Amino acid sequence: MTEIKLKLTPDEQAILDGKQGEILAKAMRSIVTYGQAFNADRLVDIVGDQHFVTSFGANTIKPYFAMMDELIDAGLKTKEPFTVDPRPIEYSSVNVNPIQKLVFGLVFGKQADYEKQLKALGLKNENAFTCTCYFPEVGNTPKYGSMLAWSESSAVVYANSVLGARTNRNSAGIDVLCAILGKAPRFGFLTDEGRQATWKIEVKTSKIPNAQLLGSAIGLKVMEEVPYITGLDKFLGKEMTPTVEAFLKDMGAATASNGAVGLYHVENVTPEVRNLGEKLLAPGYQTFVVDDAELERVYKSYPVLWKNLDAEPKRIFIGCPHLNRYQLDGWIERISAALKVHGVTRTAMPVSLSTPPDIADLYRKDPEVIAKLKAMNVSISTICPLMYMNNPLAAMDPIATNSNKLRTYSKARFFQDDDILELMVTGTAGKGEKAQ
Repeated sequence: MTEIKLKLTPDEQAILDGKQGEILAKAMRSIVTYGQAFNADRLVDIVGDQHFVTSFGANTIKPYFAMMDELIDAGLKTKEPFTVDPRPIEYSSVNVNPIQKLVFGLVFGKQADYEKQLKALGLKNENAFTCTCYFPEVGNTPKYGSMLAWSESSAVVYANSVLGARTNRNSAGIDVLCAILGKAPRFGFLTDEGRQATWKIEVKTSKIPNAQLLGSAIGLKVMEEVPYITGLDKFLGKEMTPTVEAFLKDMGAATASNGAVGLYHVENVTPEVRNLGEKLLAPGYQTFVVDDAELERVYKSYPVLWKNLDAEPKRIFIGCPHLNRYQLDGWIERISAALKVHGVTRTAMPVSLSTPPDIADLYRKDPEVIAKLKAMNVSISTICPLMYMNNPLAAMDPIATNSNKLRTYSKARFFQDDDILELMVTGTAGKGEKAQ
């Protein structure tokens, strides 16, 4: 028998020895092996609702579905209810042509069966499909110091940084097994030393930076290491308002996708810095300055993957990660105002505003709001735009976005907020687009 280097409690050892069944023993062996690979010293109890990254029933991940069936057939459920990333498609809000719809059916042909598996395993509710499970409307908001085993990169970095919870950036499948056991290996961001910053990022821009670009610049520089960001409180203030939360959400998603950041600290803003200050800086940390020139350099470095660079977008996606209510209201107001300024009533192409189902329902209950949005050629959607782009036919279309995450993982073209707003109402972008 392989020697177990990390220390197990008697109850954990009993599970590993098969005292609670072979399937739970397999789950424990997997988590122990995973922990040993990262030099974990022991397992910790995870608390509260968990969050899974795999939300799509793609036909290609048959071993994952088989694992789910094994767990369910053994009568196992997660210790607490869980949320999961967004559904891959929602035809009522994102219209596609018949051929694209056929391909979506083929790509995500196991979606209905997979959702049955999720419900059997402990899915929180029918609306529990979002990458921003921590919004108050969704209700999966971990408390400061809570131990978790999440996997969705944008949710991991938000939970660690903005909420002060503790989770490593786990893989799909590992998140499920940890939730079944109620245990996670203790290493990395679950330890005090693992949360120390090895980079000090000095923000020295002339105005509040674009959150997506700032996150990209930081992620590309530090990769998987922890940054301690100074100078940003000058623009954000020191209170955690919905505006600040939205900024940090989008910045963090870009650090996680353009790099592999799972935790950042913002001086005078995020909770651990309020408690520990510069004690979070590890000895020998490196320093990197982000100024206007650096953001412009990063922006110009993005490749444009459209076949026709002068094409008018077939669709615009806003909300990757999902928008909070403040952002959703803001975009509706901005689009409406821009249309009036240009003397038009509809956007030049369909615009999709992605948000969690619980927030979408609040708007969809109001016929006047839905009629207004429909008239503007705007829809509120609950899908994952990235999963939409996984359809090879949909990915061939010129798609525009203000999301650095979507840009990184697809052929979607990135525009800053002012430029994408102009693109919506005129069909062409301004100087910012040409700067790429």
